[in-house]
Amino acid sequence: MTAARTLLASCLSLALVSVPVGAQEPGAVQAAPEQAAPAPLPLDELRTFAEVMERIRSAYVEPVDDVTLLNNAIRGMLEGLDPHSDYLDPEDFKGLQDSTSGQFGGLGIEIGLEEGLLRVIAPIDDTPAARAGIQPGDLIMMIDDQPVKGMSLVEAVEKMRGPAGSSVTLTIVREGDKPFEVELERAIVKVKSVRTETLDPGYAYLRISQFQTNTGDEVRRSLQRLTSENDLKGIVLDLRNNPGGVLQAAVEVTDSFIDEGLIVYTKGRLPNSEMRFSATSNAPAGDVPLVVLINGGSASASEIVAGALQDHGRAIIMGTDSFGKGSVQTVLPLNNDRALKLTTALYYTPDGRSIQAQGIVPDIRVERAKVTVDPEQASAYREADLARHLNNVSGEERPTVRTPVTERTERDSDYQLNQALNLLKGLNISRKQ
Repeated sequence: MTAARTLLASCLSLALVSVPVGAQEPGAVQAAPEQAAPAPLPLDELRTFAEVMERIRSAYVEPVDDVTLLNNAIRGMLEGLDPHSDYLDPEDFKGLQDSTSGQFGGLGIEIGLEEGLLRVIAPIDDTPAARAGIQPGDLIMMIDDQPVKGMSLVEAVEKMRGPAGSSVTLTIVREGDKPFEVELERAIVKVKSVRTETLDPGYAYLRISQFQTNTGDEVRRSLQRLTSENDLKGIVLDLRNNPGGVLQAAVEVTDSFIDEGLIVYTKGRLPNSEMRFSATSNAPAGDVPLVVLINGGSASASEIVAGALQDHGRAIIMGTDSFGKGSVQTVLPLNNDRALKLTTALYYTPDGRSIQAQGIVPDIRVERAKVTVDPEQASAYREADLARHLNNVSGEERPTVRTPVTERTERDSDYQLNQALNLLKGLNISRKQ
């Protein structure tokens, strides 16, 4: 998504990092080379800027105040750099802080601006957008019958915001389908970033929907509980449709699965933008087999985790290619409760891979699909079902067991998750041999 301008927490990382997990490796942070003396300001361009501003003030069809013109100029400077640098007014700055703390208002959807249209990066679990069935890659064409073409990303977000309980209608275009409308009820979105469940005896499911400041602690507690309550044979770590979040949380999650080595490092122009994060010696997951699920909605911090576990050979990555956001944004507070979100570095996996605009390629590609019951299989019989069949000499027999449709769980229709579980079971069989 080269032309996308993303919003929300998937872009936030170094600004919220406090102390790296594990000691930094000696000599890891190298001093930047001496900067050459800054070039003098281009006077011709400054004169042109002043002239353009004066022409707008005097000749534009409607009066425009100087504050508006200067704010627009600042935004223009940042928008011309890359898709993720931005100028945050007080409301946008507060919204970014709220999103990383786990509670904010709206629809629960990560979006980007692509060639004048809104592209869904990922819906967040247990939010109005996720419950309405919005999917990564969906294009939003209209908001309440108003075309989004020509809107800025901030304007589009403002139109989707509103009081909790009020409704908004989005016109969606999904690849290969005709446009359709989805009505969503706005809500105060409280994101629970970590969820666990048991797939089968001995096999755990760990879902991370977003990387918040407390996600690392939640994952560690969940793993400690799972390992103490069960004889764990395998874990599925689900990072699908996880738009990212806080870099420190991604480091802490990875540290829960490996006990040594580099997790991620960043490189930029300034010394304080070059950082290395290493694992500690306490991984609550131990050496339990691990499969990580990713897709096109897995971005930023999700890719840090998947890339590190892949490079260390600690997990098998399954699914489809991730989003490919490998840049680091630092949030720099300004005066008047404003802030600058500026791209300051690129991050690299332990093996030195840059994920920027490439993403994580899964070890085993499994496309999204839906599992359905084969009607022929459902009506099939086995020898043990036949009248007057010969009994097994051991006295044990296995007639056909049919599971009522009402007893099937949501994961029964998740093909990727089923494949991950099957792979873990296969790994356990091979380990016993």
